[in-house]
Amino acid sequence: MEHEFTSSILSIIANEIGEYADEIYQRSELLRYLNEKTRSASRGSKSRSSFGSLYSIYVLVEDYINGGFLKDGDYSEYEGAQFSDLLERQRGLPFGSKLQNHALNHRTNQEFMKLFPTCEHQPIIRDLHTKRYWINEKLLTFSVRGDMQQINLAPTIIKIVDAYIDAKKDAFATFVKNFRKMISLHKRAPQEVRQFVMSQLDPNVDARIFEIVSYAILKEFYSSQSIFWGWTRNDIQQEGLVLYKTGRTNANDGGIDFVMRPLGRFFQVTESIDVKKYFLDIDKIQRFPLTFVIKSAESPEALRKQIRIRAERVYSVKKVVSTYMDCIEEIINIEILLRRFEEAIEAGKLNGIVREIISHSEVEFNWIKS
Repeated sequence: MEHEFTSSILSIIANEIGEYADEIYQRSELLRYLNEKTRSASRGSKSRSSFGSLYSIYVLVEDYINGGFLKDGDYSEYEGAQFSDLLERQRGLPFGSKLQNHALNHRTNQEFMKLFPTCEHQPIIRDLHTKRYWINEKLLTFSVRGDMQQINLAPTIIKIVDAYIDAKKDAFATFVKNFRKMISLHKRAPQEVRQFVMSQLDPNVDARIFEIVSYAILKEFYSSQSIFWGWTRNDIQQEGLVLYKTGRTNANDGGIDFVMRPLGRFFQVTESIDVKKYFLDIDKIQRFPLTFVIKSAESPEALRKQIRIRAERVYSVKKVVSTYMDCIEEIINIEILLRRFEEAIEAGKLNGIVREIISHSEVEFNWIKS
């Protein structure tokens, strides 16, 4: 499969390998896997990236090169890289500060084998007891000229991932620059700002961007509301609603993305109708009511109906399904987010929304202000 970044990959391979570039690319499942995982390079900051999978290979290939195995030594005798060192290196790379262990432990191999089911080798080899890891050297080395010449892809792989990082950095720099431009324009050209923010709620945007923009909109929307409460009748007080972002996006944090004070509402942001995941999130917080913010243009009623239908296919007892469905306090779709965005604008909160998006985006993408 070819995409916009494929030409960059092929150019790097040609520069590194020369006359055998096309042959090696066709023979190498690993190079074609990198091609598959770099589709988002030219699609801007909003498209989903694959840093976990790419970096799991990158740090192991880097360890291979640093160990001197590119030129000398028997890699089969190598004791392997330590998991803690690999994870630390991944998190030190651009956009990698939040990466967890999934890619190194199983996800990369699973994705690879799904794409290349007939391949005899998987990219990452690990020892569960010693927690040591290796790149599969059989995917790095190729013979050409009738076994007269050996080609090692390790330097090529490093350069491909480096080029992908540069492309994503450029895309995100443009993304942040555009949002900063929106701050300066919000008084002179509010309609342009409105359209730009609205474009970040498209069903095709990166899940992290969608979560950040959703949070910024909902935070400013709820900030205009308040409740009256107190411990006794004579102790009634007014308190504004405050929405807090509880952690990094796409994190395994028990299904709580936002929490609201003082009401104690929980919000979970999702981009699919995965019934098992929904119910797992509800179970994690002991079936406390959850509001789901769903990246979908379908109506809340249609989404709720789909969830129930799918749940009844999975769980044979309707009483169990009803118990879980009762825990879905509210469904907020893209249309509702857009409506609340417009209400927040009318309340003079556009600038606050834009600033909130920039602030959380810089943290989320491990972005260092220039």
